[in-house]
Amino acid sequence: MTKKKKNRALLKEKLTFKYRLVVLNEDTFEERFSFKLNRLNVLVLGTVFSILLIGITTVLITLTPLKEYIPGYASTELKKQATDLVYRADSLEQKLAVNNKYIENIQQVLTGKIKDITINRDSIEEQIRLEESQLAPSAIDSVFREEIEREDRYSIFTQATKNSSIVFFAPVSGKITEGYNPKEKHYAIDIAVENDSPVKAVADGTVIFTGFTVETGFVIILEHKKGFLSVYKHNASIHKEQGDLVKSGEAIAIAGSTGDFSTGPHLHFELWNDGFPVNPLHYIDFK
Repeated sequence: MTKKKKNRALLKEKLTFKYRLVVLNEDTFEERFSFKLNRLNVLVLGTVFSILLIGITTVLITLTPLKEYIPGYASTELKKQATDLVYRADSLEQKLAVNNKYIENIQQVLTGKIKDITINRDSIEEQIRLEESQLAPSAIDSVFREEIEREDRYSIFTQATKNSSIVFFAPVSGKITEGYNPKEKHYAIDIAVENDSPVKAVADGTVIFTGFTVETGFVIILEHKKGFLSVYKHNASIHKEQGDLVKSGEAIAIAGSTGDFSTGPHLHFELWNDGFPVNPLHYIDFK
């Protein structure tokens, strides 16, 4: 018999050599149970057990949420949520750009810079879309548009009429010391009042701006329906914050004489419609 055959026979004998496994009681040495086994049985049973364990683990990982705890795996629900968050972030960036442009235009109103001003959110959003599309008008078109806008603007300045169904109430009671005069760029009326007089909202609306400027003191601006804005300047203090909802006749500030442009306790009141100033006397009875 060759050496190779002897080795095979020896290996087979080792694998099939039977052992007896006995379990005894430690105190009485009583035999509880026993069974025969060999190396081959142990190897086969170990292999089967390992395969079963690997299979069960794989099923648990692939078919249950446990896989989310393993680096590199992500559930379909999480992917959907991530995609939804991306779209929402993009939408919020668009809204933020519109709001920033809107606030810039409001600040131009406060400082008296009304040239080429837009205070309508829909117009601003459309403007931003055009900017993103890089659509630049021709020089002839720009000149034509500027002439038309100038004509429309001055026609509104000189012929403002009451064309809204909104009922406005007087913000304060007092004597009008200076009227609406677009030629001198005084797009408001000044009403003399006593110190600490309450300033009331002229209609239901939303506070879109509160702040302080060196020239006009404490300022609060409300947005109403039908494209109207009401502006209250030179206040001693403000009772509302940006984003608050107010009712018609609700006190929103205390009249005073803050700001370099103020010569005494009074309210500087402006009324705007669709981005253009209008004469408040055409809408409000201050008597």
